[in-house]
Amino acid sequence: MHASAISPKAQIGANTQIGHFVRIYDNVVVGDNAVIDDYVCLGYPASGAQSGVPLVIGEGAIIRSHAVLYEGSSYGAALRVGHHSMLREGIRAGQNFQVGSFNDLEGDAQIGDWVRFHSNVHIGRGAVIGDLVWIFPYVVLTNDPIPPSGLKEGVTVGEAAVICTSAVVLPGTVLGRGAFVAAMSRARGAVPAGALVVGFDGKIVGSIRKLRHRASGKQHPWMTHFSGYYPEAAQKRIHDIYAALLPELDALDDE
Repeated sequence: MHASAISPKAQIGANTQIGHFVRIYDNVVVGDNAVIDDYVCLGYPASGAQSGVPLVIGEGAIIRSHAVLYEGSSYGAALRVGHHSMLREGIRAGQNFQVGSFNDLEGDAQIGDWVRFHSNVHIGRGAVIGDLVWIFPYVVLTNDPIPPSGLKEGVTVGEAAVICTSAVVLPGTVLGRGAFVAAMSRARGAVPAGALVVGFDGKIVGSIRKLRHRASGKQHPWMTHFSGYYPEAAQKRIHDIYAALLPELDALDDE
């Protein structure tokens, strides 16, 4: 038995596949050629300014089972959402945004194109995340400087930055373009473009050029060896970011 509850007011694109026990509310727009797995909820009611604002999902989305996407957000083409993830209201995300399983996006966030979140990522409200950012498992982007206070100082993550497993980014932090936060580190304050951040104290130890894999010879910036994993539409953006990053790396290396 299908037993889904899909509002006749929802706009569902052509060739969209919908699984069993799916709930789709009134003000939902889904583009063509989407895949909505079992037990997904789209357009869950929001409170405040986003109440009644549509949830808009671009064409070619794949949303896995038990994901919940609130109303009041919009996503570009080729969205990917893993199992058991919650995406709250007020998110504005570009194309090919990929969210792993068990993610918690608390809303009011600006997210660029070709952004990748792995599993168990928490994004506090007010985050601004640039194009081509990688965020790995168990990362937390915080926003309250003295919790619980009701204050909100969102994190800004520059384009092509990488935040590794179990890192914490403190409220109001600004990570520059191409910065790298090492696993289990704590980033704070203004982090220069291309900087390497390590440890509990968030020490900046130089540029990302220090990151080299001995066996393969691969070295950061990742744009020099990983761009081929992205679609053709991303290639010019990657090239432009790399060109802008080079003089910033040189400045760091000269310090």
